[in-house]
Amino acid sequence: MADAYIAGIDMLKFGRYPDRSFGELGGEAALLALDDAGLGVRDVQALYCGSVFGSFEMPGQNVMRQIGQTGIPVTNVSNACATGAAAFREAWIAVKAGICDVALAVGVEKMPRGMLGGGEETAISHEGLFGSASMPCVFAESGMEHAAKYGTTFEQFAKVSVKNHHHSTMNPKAMYQKETPLEEVMGAEMIAYPNTKLMCSVNVDGAAAAVVVSEKKAKELGLDRAIRVRASALASDPWNPRNPTMWDVNSVTQLAAKQAYEQAGLGADDIDLIELHDCFATAELLHYENLGLCAEGEAGRMIDDDETALGGRIPVNVSGGLLSKGHPLGATGIANMYEVALHLRGEAGARQVENAKRGLTHVVGLGTACAVHILEKA
Repeated sequence: MADAYIAGIDMLKFGRYPDRSFGELGGEAALLALDDAGLGVRDVQALYCGSVFGSFEMPGQNVMRQIGQTGIPVTNVSNACATGAAAFREAWIAVKAGICDVALAVGVEKMPRGMLGGGEETAISHEGLFGSASMPCVFAESGMEHAAKYGTTFEQFAKVSVKNHHHSTMNPKAMYQKETPLEEVMGAEMIAYPNTKLMCSVNVDGAAAAVVVSEKKAKELGLDRAIRVRASALASDPWNPRNPTMWDVNSVTQLAAKQAYEQAGLGADDIDLIELHDCFATAELLHYENLGLCAEGEAGRMIDDDETALGGRIPVNVSGGLLSKGHPLGATGIANMYEVALHLRGEAGARQVENAKRGLTHVVGLGTACAVHILEKA
């Protein structure tokens, strides 16, 4: 089966857009991606649009109203934090299957303020059985479990935030572009130990889009800036005995990563940079191990040794990650791909990962899905 390629990709600067609709944000991102590909709306044969909070507004159709209604099929996707990546994967499948030569994937979100999670349960309630079903508490619990098992320290978790905030100072499309020294991170308001406020991702609005094309179309357009999709894996949470008491934040990523590496015929050592789901600082360290970047229990050492910093062995979240760039749920998955694509094209400026040939993106919607993609310079 022929390969599929990213011919164009772009994103809006993440922030707050109270006066703009889902369609307007998504439409702008779509036009930026089409411009990047050198294509127009009439070249697009299918649209897949991802949004969580805008899912009842038919965001894909509203994007088309902004950029031109051409009568193509439009599919809306909602898959928690994995929404944007899932929409991209649908576009990839359509191209790989030969249904179309040009598909457009858009992720768009306008986020509510405040904490996510901890809402009313309809079945067995996590609240009361263990502590809390809110996202800060879930990832605090998982971090403390890692600490109890491997001796991971508060300072090591905090170093993730220091690293990602430093990376963000080189990313003009990040919501925040500010250094946060270790003492400031550790001394910030405690949300759920060990995650302080500066160790939590930022609720923002945003949009990102990618143009996925067939191999034939990619060659017509020229392969100079094309990005080959080497693997696209999507997994849902496998059941295990701990589920009714405490969320398992690890197994779904392990499952998706295994599928992606097998699909690509590669291993973690073949990857040059990673954009992963740092919804909380604790999550990033856990995912070092879940993605096979190190052995179990070695994540704390990795952050101490600067292995995941820009210039390190395997740079992680050089965009600033969700901690600084922001986390508009429906847009995050494609925004992560945009960051990796910049590096593979050699267009990332001051934060460029030198000689990057392959990158991996990862997003996980807790309790729903995890998507892992491996991208390669054409």
